[in-house]
Amino acid sequence: MAELATLARPYADALFKALPASEAQSAATQLGELAQVAQNDDLRAFADNPKADAGQVFSVATAAMKTGLGAPVANLLRVVLENGRLAALPEIAAQFRALVNTQGGTQDATVYSAFPIGDAELAAVMPALEKRFATKLEAHVVIAPELIGGIRVVVGDEVLDTSVKARLEQMKIALSA
Repeated sequence: MAELATLARPYADALFKALPASEAQSAATQLGELAQVAQNDDLRAFADNPKADAGQVFSVATAAMKTGLGAPVANLLRVVLENGRLAALPEIAAQFRALVNTQGGTQDATVYSAFPIGDAELAAVMPALEKRFATKLEAHVVIAPELIGGIRVVVGDEVLDTSVKARLEQMKIALSA
């Protein structure tokens, strides 16, 4: 089977080209929520059932969402389901988000922290991170207790690791050399 990224790209591109720029952010939010719904094992099992048709799966998926779907995203979901690509929906959402971010001049940043980071603390760190990565960042915080302390920031394929765990690994390498 082809890579999910390869399968997802045409869907994300088509939706991006079909939407006016003013609606792209809203569609990205809807797709993000839809991607979370699509990761549900029960929904995937239902979608894989040969007795369930695409319309039934569409109804179940949209009923599980907290917010409604706009017509473009609903149409995308119908096409994805008709083509049996429900598993690719999270990747479609990620690629669509990347297209929207590129259009807006921003990038997603995942900030891993050993402890919860408040909005004020995140706001204080963001200017330095934006300067380091030379772009405006949209940060999402993920708690990762194994870091012990500090943060690890992932932007695209770049990583900035200032965690205690990374420093301990560096010391271990230096001492064993």
